[in-house]
Amino acid sequence: MQNPSAVYRGNQKFAIDETSIKTPEAGEVQIAVAYCGICGTDMHAYLGHMDGRIGETRVLGHEMSGRISAVGEGVTNVSLGDHVVVRPLDDCGDCPACNAGHSHICHNLKFMGIDTDGALRRYWTVPARLIHRLPSGMKLDAAALVEPTAVAVHDVRRSRLEAGESVVVIGGGPIGTLIALTAKARGAEVIICEINPQRIALARAMGLDALSPLDIDINLEIQQRTNNKGADVVFEVSGSQAGVDLMTEVAAVRARIVMVAIHPNRPQIDLFRFFWRELELLGARVYEPQDFDDALNLLAAGAIDANAIITDRQPLSSIDQAFGNLSGNPEALKTLISIDEEASA
Repeated sequence: MQNPSAVYRGNQKFAIDETSIKTPEAGEVQIAVAYCGICGTDMHAYLGHMDGRIGETRVLGHEMSGRISAVGEGVTNVSLGDHVVVRPLDDCGDCPACNAGHSHICHNLKFMGIDTDGALRRYWTVPARLIHRLPSGMKLDAAALVEPTAVAVHDVRRSRLEAGESVVVIGGGPIGTLIALTAKARGAEVIICEINPQRIALARAMGLDALSPLDIDINLEIQQRTNNKGADVVFEVSGSQAGVDLMTEVAAVRARIVMVAIHPNRPQIDLFRFFWRELELLGARVYEPQDFDDALNLLAAGAIDANAIITDRQPLSSIDQAFGNLSGNPEALKTLISIDEEASA
């Protein structure tokens, strides 16, 4: 068997190399990868922002789907041919976070596709404990959205959102849009705050209420819509100082603010507002097994329209073009790389 793989070589370049195929050992499975999505972290790697962490010989990719092509000894949770996704968090199992039941934020966490080689290859061998089987009838292209949807599900779960609450999502990129769709599916009244007109149009096409602070006073609009109460839950997904300023302005008394974005610089936060309104600030990082299962269910039920989120598809051979097209492209939400036509069937 051949194993063509997209190997990041630095300087915004990939090489399609033949890499070795690892025979699964005890407790491992081999996956014939069907699709792999490109995420914001992958783009940071492509732009050279993570060279010190990933080096220049890394196979990227973690938003994936595929079918089981080989099974190691002792594996009982999946069988040959099963359609699956991988929860790409390899924890150590024995640190304060793991011992407290929070292995997703393990002190020694290895994020597969960043700290170890990932899914932009035909065959990928991983621990079977990280596998989630797809519901019957779920398409493999839609399943490649499970990982980013699980991020959104975890963010919403961290917020303790209840049906009927008002939500503001600051930032209408892929994760912000998925958070808004997840919150809407949970029964919330959701507004996306986004400055890019193309992303506003995409959000509105999916039935979301999206507004631009360049056009209106967002805080005034939120106050009017909530009878001067403010938003019960705010998600900061923009990664900007303006977003951080807005998150406290629109927050209701005892609102929960979830910090989703990774900010390039340490932002200034209005702590006076936290005091006066008894606000909560919650960190949210990656996901837990429950979030993957919930994401699978949301996508399988059609609560999230995969076809609306997937705005481009490219073959593995066009990996450089796919990353180049995404760089600075405000109209794109999710690009999928098709790895193996047979596995995708």
